[in-house]
Amino acid sequence: MATILETINANESLKTLAKVIETAGFADRLKGPGPFTFFAPNEAAFAKRKMDELLKDMDKLRTQLEYHLVSGSYEEKSLDVVTNDSLVTQCGKSLSVYLDENEIMIDNAHIVEGDIVCSNGLIHIIDNVFSPGHSGWYETTA
Repeated sequence: MATILETINANESLKTLAKVIETAGFADRLKGPGPFTFFAPNEAAFAKRKMDELLKDMDKLRTQLEYHLVSGSYEEKSLDVVTNDSLVTQCGKSLSVYLDENEIMIDNAHIVEGDIVCSNGLIHIIDNVFSPGHSGWYETTA
């Protein structure tokens, strides 16, 4: 079974994320033993962002990636995610968790594909990029 990193690298809908992870030097974190839950922004999520701004500060970028990574495996289908009001991320800040018209919202994103099982945890593909400074805010435009 593939690691979180290997699964991201093999998924066409996560190719920008794979590049961002490589650029930020974050790959080793996603190869670790875990278990982790990684909220992986898809191509549509990155299309909402100005990539040049995102990539200009590597420390900020690594913190932003840490904001997508939670220790432990939280399954969407079993609603493990929703049994928490928040999930503490690897950067120390919490993601808000709530239901919006019976859809699970994690901070500012919907889960578009959940429970992708990896050797070191789970991936949930999301439709927005989390930003620690904008917790709970849904950004729809660049």
